Amino acid sequence: MKTYHLAVLPGDGIGPEVVNEGMKVVQALSEADSSFQFESTTLEWNSEYYLKHNRMMPENGLSILENYDAIYFGAVGDPRVPEHIPIWELIMPIRKNFHQYVNLRPIKQLPGVKSPIHAKGLIDFYVYRENAEGEYSNSGGRLYQGTSDELAIQNTVITKKGVERLARYAFEYAEKTGVKKVVNATKSNAIIHSMNLWDESVKSVAASFPEIEVEDTYIDALAAHLVQRPETFDVIVASNLFGDILSDLGAALVGGLGLSPSANLNPERNYPSMFEPIHGSAPDISGKQTANPIAQIWSAALMLEHLGREDLASIVMKAIENVVNEKTALTPDLGGTARTFETGDAIVQHIHKQT
Repeated sequence: MKTYHLAVLPGDGIGPEVVNEGMKVVQALSEADSSFQFESTTLEWNSEYYLKHNRMMPENGLSILENYDAIYFGAVGDPRVPEHIPIWELIMPIRKNFHQYVNLRPIKQLPGVKSPIHAKGLIDFYVYRENAEGEYSNSGGRLYQGTSDELAIQNTVITKKGVERLARYAFEYAEKTGVKKVVNATKSNAIIHSMNLWDESVKSVAASFPEIEVEDTYIDALAAHLVQRPETFDVIVASNLFGDILSDLGAALVGGLGLSPSANLNPERNYPSMFEPIHGSAPDISGKQTANPIAQIWSAALMLEHLGREDLASIVMKAIENVVNEKTALTPDLGGTARTFETGDAIVQHIHKQT
């Protein structure tokens, strides 16, 4: 029996509220299955920490996190702290230093959730977003600040290695699950240097998967296609910025950010991977117990899958689907009146029914 060591970073705003529900689910699984045991450490590295210490985490924070099997993350953001600070002093260092180069975002329409658009079939696809370089690079700067000549340069960093390792992970998933087409999100007609290297690198990987079709689609057309025919997509490979935007659009198509999880993966497992919902800290509803915890709980299912417990991940997903389909414990974003902890409790009850 392996004991899994989890670093829990609840963060700001609604983060602690939804993380609490996710940990209740993990605890319920541990109680029901003696082969799954875990130890968790809660690390209060958030905006309050920043206001006290002028940094988002201790100087040796990455060294502390490196010893865990996984990182379970809530959300960060506080009106008292400039928005870029929690991102660039907490989230980005974790993603980049731990080589979490795959950002996996499932876009799946759950039973009983109505999409705002009329799709001809089930919406169910994955966005594989490059997570370590791309448009979210710290390369660049500003000059002549405070003058009429002020300028800013933000460099996009695309490497052949970075694109190929992401694409290979996506194509291996497609091959494993029988997906016959991978859509490559690009804009190489206008962004001629970085995006052409992107396309060439994706195609070099695709050559090793001859049974899988690669469809290059310009990002603007792809956004339109996701609205017009989302049911036709299975796997999308995208750069850091493109993947971020497309997955948020996808979340809107299947019920909103409260139903959208993500995984920041280091496939080689040399470092811990991080699991989080894609929504923010929503300070306007913090403390009201109206936040939807499903994305956070779904992120726990992705974590369990990554840790090799697909069986437990399936139990969590079945419990989520049952609660959503029953419609008796839904939060306001899904048209219900349940409080955050009531949705979490309902999911835990369905887990107990299965174990």
